[in-house]
Amino acid sequence: MTNNFVFEPDLAGKKIYISREFNAPIEKVWRAFTEPELIEKWIAPKPWTAETKIMDFTVGGIWLYAMVSPEGQKHWTHAEFTAIENGSVISSTNMFSDEDGKTVAGGPRSYTETKFSSIDGNKTKVDVVKIFTEEATVKMFVEMGFKEGTIMGYNQLDELLASE
Repeated sequence: MTNNFVFEPDLAGKKIYISREFNAPIEKVWRAFTEPELIEKWIAPKPWTAETKIMDFTVGGIWLYAMVSPEGQKHWTHAEFTAIENGSVISSTNMFSDEDGKTVAGGPRSYTETKFSSIDGNKTKVDVVKIFTEEATVKMFVEMGFKEGTIMGYNQLDELLASE
């Protein structure tokens, strides 16, 4: 199966568009994006891992998680859910934070909207738009390997979906 991966940074528009198809029904893909015990199995590109401290998957709730380096260094992110349409849309505001969820002053922010759509009942298309407050942040994400990390994470998600 071709996954039709798309990664399009738009510096002037201060956003990154990502699209990918998965060979699994929408219910399985939705769970993999919303249940911390599943998210942690795919979202961090190996050899990194992910660790969830708080997951309150409600509008106004937060997801506090860390990307953990092989040496054990934790890079925390605080995501606040701004909209949830069960099975179809997740929107959040995302900021770097400390382990208690206190956001980093002056740190980059993004608004992320993730849309899920069923293809023929047994495949799912995921479209992500990350909108940033600064053009420089888009450039930083591209330069730090966000595309490559996303590809690795999505490939790991393929493995997880096949094993579920």
